[in-house]
Amino acid sequence: MSASAPALRVGYLVNRYPAVSHTFIRREIAGVEASGVEVKRYSVRPTDASEIVDEADRAEREKTAVLLRGGVLGLLGALILSALGRPFRFLRALGQAWSIGGRSDRGRLRHLAYLAEACLLRRWLARDAVTHLHAHFGTNPATVAYLCRLLGGPPYSFTVHGPEEFDRPEALGLREKIRHAEFVVAISDYGRSQLMRWTQTSSWAKLHGVRCGVDAEFLDGVRTPAPERPRLVCVGRLCEDKGQLLLVDAAGRLSREGISFELVFVGDGGLRPEIEAKIRSLGLEGKIQVRGWMDGAGVRREVADARALVLPSFAEGLPVVIMEALALGRPVISTYVAGIPELVRPGVTGWLVPAGSIDALVDSIREVLQAPRERLDALGRAGQEAVKARHDAKKESARLAELFRLGAGSREAR
Repeated sequence: MSASAPALRVGYLVNRYPAVSHTFIRREIAGVEASGVEVKRYSVRPTDASEIVDEADRAEREKTAVLLRGGVLGLLGALILSALGRPFRFLRALGQAWSIGGRSDRGRLRHLAYLAEACLLRRWLARDAVTHLHAHFGTNPATVAYLCRLLGGPPYSFTVHGPEEFDRPEALGLREKIRHAEFVVAISDYGRSQLMRWTQTSSWAKLHGVRCGVDAEFLDGVRTPAPERPRLVCVGRLCEDKGQLLLVDAAGRLSREGISFELVFVGDGGLRPEIEAKIRSLGLEGKIQVRGWMDGAGVRREVADARALVLPSFAEGLPVVIMEALALGRPVISTYVAGIPELVRPGVTGWLVPAGSIDALVDSIREVLQAPRERLDALGRAGQEAVKARHDAKKESARLAELFRLGAGSREAR
């Protein structure tokens, strides 16, 4: 298959792309393109250049069209043109936006904005000859993709990550989005089970599992033994869902026990001031560092320098950083939440604790800090094997590309 004449052209829609927390989407797009499918990138909102820390994301930013870059006037113009040019389709989409908005905590006005975004996106997709649209996240990107389809845009699919889609499926109109989609992707078996709850059994065949993955930089990199240094790392957005405040409390308890450790937070977010205040209040400034966001090389370095990754989340889908840590040969401490137990197996690839249990978290961290390196390396090797078998970005992207092709083939047959 020639790169100059791809079998189909797929549009990718994300709320904010590229973003430091969305490297898995960049990997997926690269894998889909490597499978011979041309991809056009669309973002609802712009990403500030100062927020991009990875050179690969800077390159992606230059390739991405941003719906809101033209401001309110651009959206309003697209809305008016759609209403005048396709009145019946427009009224149908308007009715659905009004209906979903009435159930949503974001309200009808926000959903009218989504309709305007869909009007503009439909025009761009037609201009770019996109034959299929794929959205990441079942939240507003999937809403825009659904409304775009009602307006006469191409068939669409979307990937559901969780936990937001599972927490408020009715408010997000998840059932309607699934019903009108060509297919829907879940990133874990748990995620697919939740989608099965919100669609009729006759539609279960359109629900597919395509896992997030890691690339050759993680899968084929040089492996180093676990360090003797009692160091732990937590990577992710600093927010309530990730349980980082509980982790600081656990660190305070270990410090009072006289256990030596270092803890590094890699990431940023709205909870950072509160986390830093708690570190100061517990007198842990010399033991805990908050490093902010890092590029891919920085994350790999921090994980490799630690004995284990700790992610005590309260709500998740299946965090990519867990795959990254295991691929680097580092075991993981995490929680019995969503898809995490599908990859973190107690005593095999790491430790699992009940979400919210500081006692269990303290016990697991203490065990990691006191474990011989041989045991940590054995857990790390098992983790590497699990990630290679189930989370190779190239293989998973090829599966998604095949779904795109199958959809195109079935449409041609009709």
